[in-house]
Amino acid sequence: MFSGLLIILVPLIIGYLIPLKQTSLLKLINRLLSWIVYVILFFMGISLAFLDNLASNLLAIFHYAAVTVVVLLLCNAAALLWLERSMPWRHNHEQEKLPSRIAMALESLKLCGVVVAGFLLGLAGWPILQHATDASEYTLIFLLLLVGIQLRNSGMTLKQIVLNRRGMIVAVVVALSSLAGGVINAFILDLPIKTGLAMASGFGWYSLSGILMTESYGPVIGSASFFNDLARELVAIMLIPGLVRRSRSTALGLSGATSMDFTLPVLQRSGGLEIVPAAIVHGFILSLLTPLLMAFFAS
Repeated sequence: MFSGLLIILVPLIIGYLIPLKQTSLLKLINRLLSWIVYVILFFMGISLAFLDNLASNLLAIFHYAAVTVVVLLLCNAAALLWLERSMPWRHNHEQEKLPSRIAMALESLKLCGVVVAGFLLGLAGWPILQHATDASEYTLIFLLLLVGIQLRNSGMTLKQIVLNRRGMIVAVVVALSSLAGGVINAFILDLPIKTGLAMASGFGWYSLSGILMTESYGPVIGSASFFNDLARELVAIMLIPGLVRRSRSTALGLSGATSMDFTLPVLQRSGGLEIVPAAIVHGFILSLLTPLLMAFFAS
């Protein structure tokens, strides 16, 4: 268990200890993080091609992913709607015109295309491709190092996190309701409780959850975790503009860890600038919890 946590924590901590003031370097790190996501997903696709009983395993992947995303989103939505009723989020923002949600969804679906491309290459069966799993592990360590640097230089201080009460509360509600959903999911899919909890701890961070779960439980569970978290992002993109008028907490919470990056522009246009600090804090907290919880439960 501790070795798994160290693999996650050490590069994160080292990265967090590196201060950067050069804007050009920070922009380069942001670009590298985008590229590395595609590299990791490509390696994941290659690993899928080397599965035994490939056809039956692919059916299992989509079965696990479909059940997981439905259970987790229902648990999150129920908890967040209760939060909105108990603690209404007051605001004075009129919604702006949004870009095409279909276009934004297609941007996310490109990630699936990368996995498919890796899978098709893996079907060639070349011996060198069998090292894809090891390559993805080293790539993940590099990604976590860059994530640590990004978090350190994101401008978020401990004081800002503590002071943004709404962002913290929504993050806690999302985390707890996701873990409750993970237990329910484990019973439905007849999985060990720790596996269900690990699958529920991705909070939408598909690249990290996919590779961590692949290393711990194999390509079937790893790929199911990836598709579950990717589907969460797609659902959030489609629902945020409508939800933000009725329940801002639900609109923010369903975004998961992506509220700090990919879904942030959608949240800002739908909910105004006043939602941005809460979105950043919410995404920041869940981004920190994801590797820790997944490593703990998957160990």
